[in-house]
Amino acid sequence: MARELPRRAPDFDLPHPPMVAMDSDWPNGASTGWHSHPRGQLLYAIEGVMLVHLAADAWVVPPNRALWIAAGDRHEVRMSGDVKMRTVYIDAALVGLVVEKTCVINVSPLLRELIVAACGVPAGYCEDSRDGRLMRLLLDEIRTSDVLALHLPMPADPRIQTICSALIDQPSDSATAVQWASRLRVAPKTIHRLFLKETGMSFAQWRQQARLLFALRQIAAGARIIDVAFECGYASQSAFTVMFKRQFGVPPSGFYR
Repeated sequence: MARELPRRAPDFDLPHPPMVAMDSDWPNGASTGWHSHPRGQLLYAIEGVMLVHLAADAWVVPPNRALWIAAGDRHEVRMSGDVKMRTVYIDAALVGLVVEKTCVINVSPLLRELIVAACGVPAGYCEDSRDGRLMRLLLDEIRTSDVLALHLPMPADPRIQTICSALIDQPSDSATAVQWASRLRVAPKTIHRLFLKETGMSFAQWRQQARLLFALRQIAAGARIIDVAFECGYASQSAFTVMFKRQFGVPPSGFYR
């Protein structure tokens, strides 16, 4: 069971200024516990991988990605490996940042350095100063960052929950929707209908996404690509690499570079 290390940063949840950043380091297996913030939160780690859970969603956040968490969204962060977390709290309404919902964004080299630098900016910085200009440039970079598909929506229907839990525990499970329907004693079309209704994805799409997020965690932990491929149910490393590159634009070996 993950260790919970309760931490509070009251100064960072005050109404002003509209943007403020902080850093914190967490050991492997630690958890923030369930909590929320009155501001939006850009969650980033310069080292380590974060597994973030919301009420009905799960996210994997590697070091070249950041997670935007909307204000008020209850969430828990678990650490995979030692994590050097860097967080920017943003009052989106005050700064005119339009982000509809929690999502993963790409972190460019410039955005990374801006996030790191922002952690050294005092909470009482002057808007008309170098610190204020740094924060505004950070905001501009967030606005132009690409949103990425590192999201695994979790269903509420108990029948689909059964399938999803099994696939998370055993990504190599190759049972078809028809086979799952037989196990659950429902019609195959019910499985397909419920997956689309509950997750916005087909059964096949959801399983592939679950495998991809599992693969990201394993690769971050140093696992060999060929072993990850087999654990994800692929017959060869090349087949897994083709699927991975189609999804992320880079091969598995290049994802964390």
